[in-house]
Parts: sequence; structure tokens; C-alpha cells
Amino acid sequence: MKLLPDGLDSPAWLHGESAFTTIRTHHGRPLLWEAHVARLEHTCALLGLPTPDPALPALDALPWGLLRLTVTAAGTFWSHRPLRPGPRPDGGVLVRLTDVQVHPQLGAHKTGNYLPYRLAAQEAAPAFEGWLTDAWGHVVDGSRTSPLFELDGQLVCPLGGLPGVTRAAFLADLPHDRRAVQVADLARVTGAWVCGSGVGIVPVGEIVGPGLAVSLPARWPRTLNDALVWPEAP
Repeated sequence: MKLLPDGLDSPAWLHGESAFTTIRTHHGRPLLWEAHVARLEHTCALLGLPTPDPALPALDALPWGLLRLTVTAAGTFWSHRPLRPGPRPDGGVLVRLTDVQVHPQLGAHKTGNYLPYRLAAQEAAPAFEGWLTDAWGHVVDGSRTSPLFELDGQLVCPLGGLPGVTRAAFLADLPHDRRAVQVADLARVTGAWVCGSGVGIVPVGEIVGPGLAVSLPARWPRTLNDALVWPEAP
């Protein structure tokens, strides 16, 4: 047994009282910065945390990077690391529907209370992603990305879960619907994607889960937007 260090004896570390966002960078330039900061401000207001520091830190000009902003009662902290997701999965990725549910009050926010997403990733491994549901059996979020579906010939952004910044940027100029997606709906989707700062917009090639095995075409979006593409090595 070890004595708890003074630096960890705080609500941020003990109870997850923090808010964060993860922003893709390209040659040191943060992408979708305003949208990420706006979402972070909203979460900080909900948790009673300080307003995020709006000053952009000096970043190394990494070809692709991930900038993490974390806000606690002590202020705003940042870290920046290289983004190297590996070869692009041209055939799409495998997603597993998990038994894990999002927090009923905090599921729409990125907070230090992150255990459900960690558990979903563990349950889904070695799949690329694990999807989480809510208490009513709706598919609402991924362990590290936001889901997007094609149902009845229409793009559907599922209600519930985190309002994904990358997904919203992709859908900005596309007709789509926002509605609840039941687990039973997964058996009839004709396309699916996972969306996030770390990967861009990635097609799902297969969805698996209890009584579920759906194969889908891997349709990559036609875009040159640095925030939406797979971050391949230069």
C-alpha cells in the first residue's frame, strides 16, 4: 500500500471532477478549435469549473497531433502528442455492441468520469470500437468515437451521447436526421461510420454483438478536409 501523493488528493483525481476535449492538430494548427472550446465551456459551466483558458498554447509543428485540454478547479492544462493511428483500414473497421451504458446525466459531456468508455473499449477488444447504449436501449456513443448511421436511405445522427465535433463538421453540409436509434435498428443499417479527432470519418465494415452480425460496404467520404481524413503518415 502506498501513501496518496498530495498532487492526487483532489476531486479532479479522486472523483473525476474535470472536463476535457481532444483536438486534432495538423502541422501545429488545431482543427475545429472553436467548436471544441465551445463544447468544453458548456461542460465546465455544468460542473461549476473555471471557464477554459482561451489562449492557444505554443505547439510543436507535428505532421499530425492530438492536443488535449483538461480543465479542473485549478485551471486549464494541456498536452500535445503525435497522432499515429497506423495504416488506413480500407475495408472498414469492426465495431462491437457492448453491454455498457453511458452515464444518464454526464453522457453528453467529456468529463473525468470516463470509466464507462474504458469498460466499453475493454469489452470490445480487439474490435476497433465499442458502442454504448443508454438505459432505454438506444445506441448513443462509442468508447472513443461518435457513431453515424445510414437508415432507410438517410444519414442518421443518433440522439444521446456526446455531441461529437468531428461528426458535426462532417454533417454540416449534408442532409441528415437526428433521432433515437434502437439496438434493433442495427440489423437493418445500410452504412455506418465512426467519427472522432483521432481517426476522422471511418466506415464500419462489420457490426457484431449478441445475436448481431452485420456486414457493410466500406464507403470512405470524399473529402480533403484535414479534420475528417484518416491521418496517414506524410
